[in-house]
Amino acid sequence: MSNLSRMTSPLSRRQAIAGATAAAVGVPLLAACSSGSGSGTDSTGGSGGANGGGAPEQKAGAALVATADVPVGGGVILSGPGLVVTQPSQGEFKAFSSTCTHAGCTVSQVSGGEIVCPCHGSQFSITDGSVDGGPAPSPLPSVAVQVKGDQVVAG
Repeated sequence: MSNLSRMTSPLSRRQAIAGATAAAVGVPLLAACSSGSGSGTDSTGGSGGANGGGAPEQKAGAALVATADVPVGGGVILSGPGLVVTQPSQGEFKAFSSTCTHAGCTVSQVSGGEIVCPCHGSQFSITDGSVDGGPAPSPLPSVAVQVKGDQVVAG
């Protein structure tokens, strides 16, 4: 078989599946591992980069979660927008990217005042996203939010 005919022969099913799998896994990992540091605007009015330095962009005013669904001293992970919304104290809401800054894994729980990544044990503060433990090199990027009525909305 010549090199030309080998290069133009159809892919086997195994090769096609392997290629599709590599693309499906590789593209999100590359996006998650992109560098970005800084902080965006939070519900207390602090400011930072245009979209929080790597934080998922949200359309301003888009409802994210009902305030009643975010426990005081805890938070909820929103897979659709890739966010963690927390309520460090009564009526104070914060939001951060749910992508760990260590290896790009999605955080899995909010417990004991910490946002926890299941991959390597990184822990982040629910108050400001700062690293409280583990190998994460930088805080979770913050995302601007505000409360409108009974909803936490993108700010």
